[in-house]
Amino acid sequence: MLQIYNTLTRQKEEFKPLDLNNIRMYVCGMTVYDMCHIGHARVLVVFDVIYRYLCEVYGKDHVTYIRNITDIDDKIIARANENGEDFNQLTGRFINEMHHDSDALGILAPNQEPRATLYMDEIIAMVKTLVDKGFAYATHDQNGHGDVYYAVNKFENYGQLSGKHIEDLRSGERVAVDEAKNDPLDFVLWKAAKPEEPSWDSPWGKGRPGWHIECSAMSTECLGHNFDIHGGGMDLQFPHHENEIAQSEAATGEKFANIWMHNGFVRIDDEKMSKSLGNFFTIRDVTEKYDPEVLRYFILTSHYRSPLNYSDKQLDHAKAALTTLYTALRGIEVTSVAETDSAYHQRVRTAMNDDFNTAEVLPVLFDLAKEVNRYKENDESKAKHFASILRELAGLIGLLHQEPEQFLRGATNENGLSESDIEDLIKQRNEARETKNWAESDRLRDTLKEEGIVLEDAGGNTTWRRE
Repeated sequence: MLQIYNTLTRQKEEFKPLDLNNIRMYVCGMTVYDMCHIGHARVLVVFDVIYRYLCEVYGKDHVTYIRNITDIDDKIIARANENGEDFNQLTGRFINEMHHDSDALGILAPNQEPRATLYMDEIIAMVKTLVDKGFAYATHDQNGHGDVYYAVNKFENYGQLSGKHIEDLRSGERVAVDEAKNDPLDFVLWKAAKPEEPSWDSPWGKGRPGWHIECSAMSTECLGHNFDIHGGGMDLQFPHHENEIAQSEAATGEKFANIWMHNGFVRIDDEKMSKSLGNFFTIRDVTEKYDPEVLRYFILTSHYRSPLNYSDKQLDHAKAALTTLYTALRGIEVTSVAETDSAYHQRVRTAMNDDFNTAEVLPVLFDLAKEVNRYKENDESKAKHFASILRELAGLIGLLHQEPEQFLRGATNENGLSESDIEDLIKQRNEARETKNWAESDRLRDTLKEEGIVLEDAGGNTTWRRE
């Protein structure tokens, strides 16, 4: 029985799909004006694992996963102007970079990846519906153009997701009120175009959408008015997701998402990640130093709702852990698993059914690795059996998808030894051992060790991995 923590109700709930043949999940994706950072990596990995497990439980053909792209907003326009390029060129470039990082992290592609600029008709239609229903109002300048705002006080349940109350928010308002607004809490649905900004025709003149309305229009268009899961980072809970609920439910007259899921923040050495503090890391920064699977493993060591503290030391631990698992699999032919209800399968299901607790899945993988190592030398059949279960259960959370040699040998450092160099030195060492020239053998081992190459002698063979 799958239990999911619902931010809306602040408790774990039994997951009861609206339609067993069509589980629907929407996740707020990236605003594409820069490289993805490790906070984005956590969102990608967390909801990839959730998607994988839903597919495992209900069948891949019965799960629809939508992750949007915001390809028009203030930051995108500002960056494009700064670069002196068309905003479409900017967003196209960073969408490609995002896909590169996603692929490296082993992220499965969502069923759809809607972009805001391709849903402009649906966005405008939803804004018009809100105006017609009295939940939104338009302002006008002397040319009849203006902004459209959502009237927060018109929506009775505003604050239900975040636990915030309108009067408390209003009393804490310290920002000068826009004279065009009826209330300082009202938020923009449609922005009148400024000179030389990208714009689209609308009933209120040329303009572009506000950020919140984009997700409401894309999610309801792709998944319907009411769907199972809406997810994203904790930072989106308020105001973005709160505003999504208000405008979506006001427009459709139906409940929006049944379950709201939010992953925790990433901190750097126990401090908030910030460019101003000089502790800001992109995914590419990390994967230039570590195999991308190491970053994925690290993200899965904590429960998705918990804060995650990033440091090089933590990445080193993750790399060592993966090395242990891949070393167990080394040299073993993995077959399909006939057994699907072993104690190991049950432990993994128990962990994942408890709000996708990947931190409790990882110890199961190490117990399996111990069994593989236990039988490796004397019972090939049992070693294959446990190795196959290990591969299968790791695959549920997107781990151990590489060939062991690929991971263990890793990429050649710019100034490091190539594989052919390493193999040549190992050959020389083996020849020295055959002639019992132990001093030369030790010298060659030490030479390789200085280059970060670890040798492992077993069964008359020598294998190697990068340290």
